[in-house]
Amino acid sequence: MSNNSGKKLPHVTTRGLLEMKERKERVTMLTAYDYTTARILDRSGIDVILVGDSASNVFSGHNTTLPITIEEMIYHTKAVVRGVQAETSRAMVVIDMPFMSYQLSSEEALRNAGKIMKDNECDGVKMEGGKVIVDAVKRITDVGIPVMGHLGLTPQSIYKFGSYKVRAQEKKEAEELLRDAKLLEEAGAFALVLEKIPADLAAEVTRSLSIPTIGIGAGGACDGQVLVINDMLGLNTEFHPRFVRRYADLDSIIHDAVVRYVDDVKKEEFPSEEESY
Repeated sequence: MSNNSGKKLPHVTTRGLLEMKERKERVTMLTAYDYTTARILDRSGIDVILVGDSASNVFSGHNTTLPITIEEMIYHTKAVVRGVQAETSRAMVVIDMPFMSYQLSSEEALRNAGKIMKDNECDGVKMEGGKVIVDAVKRITDVGIPVMGHLGLTPQSIYKFGSYKVRAQEKKEAEELLRDAKLLEEAGAFALVLEKIPADLAAEVTRSLSIPTIGIGAGGACDGQVLVINDMLGLNTEFHPRFVRRYADLDSIIHDAVVRYVDDVKKEEFPSEEESY
């Protein structure tokens, strides 16, 4: 991507995100799981691409994010990184550490984070949770691996929560989330995703931290926003949360195109003479 002067913009880094927060420039983040989508996102000017464990849902068809493995996440990340490198190489690429890859111990977390970074050319990892993962976050950041935190609704804990309802609506949980956010910052996290929490709480967290917050269902006061790309492009029509704005209806577009293709082939109208050798 280039700016108006035609000069190629630099790769987005952790320092760059901090500078964006300081000058109040909003951070944009979307998920991607494949080469082609990553190329489009990077070319379109996205700041951060998240190789989300949501691939478990939207790519593999599981009901939760829990089944996806490190090997599968690495596979998706390699494709995404190649896509970014094929375009402007501007977007930062962050990979979700999957369920049970960092919860057992800080040593296990460091080993798996190291494997992820060595097997890819990504820019950092993302981890869900607060106080219980702080030691792991510190251990990982101490060796130079950037960590993005994630608080609020944490999908890897869905069986503990029992639902996808808004988190931290009660005072006690809100205070705990605020404490966890500060602990993650102190442990070295470079940014923090806030998912499905009250907008006023997200605003308070954002004001209290020097690192950027990236919201999803957390109001407009966060330093940036993230969405699952399948949701915002209208590919996932069964999912209708209020925080998703659909920027396209690709489900209908793809469906209509396939129907026309099937019809043309059945009627022997494709390929035409001009489309044949």
